[in-house]
Amino acid sequence: MNVLVACEFSGVVRDAFRQRGHNAWSCDLLPSEQPGPHFQEDVFDVLRTGWPTWDLLIAHPPCTYLTRAGDRWYARSPQRKQAADFVMALAGQPVPRIAIENPRGALQRLWRRPDQTVQPWMFGHGETKATCLWLKNLPPLMATVVSTGRQPRIHFAAPGPERWKERSRTLSGVAEAMAEQWGAG
Repeated sequence: MNVLVACEFSGVVRDAFRQRGHNAWSCDLLPSEQPGPHFQEDVFDVLRTGWPTWDLLIAHPPCTYLTRAGDRWYARSPQRKQAADFVMALAGQPVPRIAIENPRGALQRLWRRPDQTVQPWMFGHGETKATCLWLKNLPPLMATVVSTGRQPRIHFAAPGPERWKERSRTLSGVAEAMAEQWGAG
């Protein structure tokens, strides 16, 4: 299966699919943190090329202007509209199966309610971080290893220039569940 993981600089989701034999590529404006197939360019440029024909698109659009925490500053901002338009453009791509990931926030009001909300503790990580999934022709993820220790580690991450990267990185247990459950069909 040909899998494009949009807005992913970490390579975590891409690598989970590759480990299961899929032709998975990450795409971001930033270089990949991990070696592997990566398009360092605009995701729509990659989708326009038509190579390969993508079977699955998993998108992690930037959430700065879309989060509930950003409502105070961005509720009526042009940046929020641009961010929402970006998500709508991803959702409208002619890819048979699509998953769009983002935290709770504006998408629920500007678009629709998510199909599912997952937590890292459902996939073996002892922390909380509600992550919404908007799905097209994909089943909801089933929990794999429920962890009893639940801390908001990401929420309380120390301030700094790299904090956003740590907060946006998909945890391996979630990535593995995506690859195992969505890569099977």
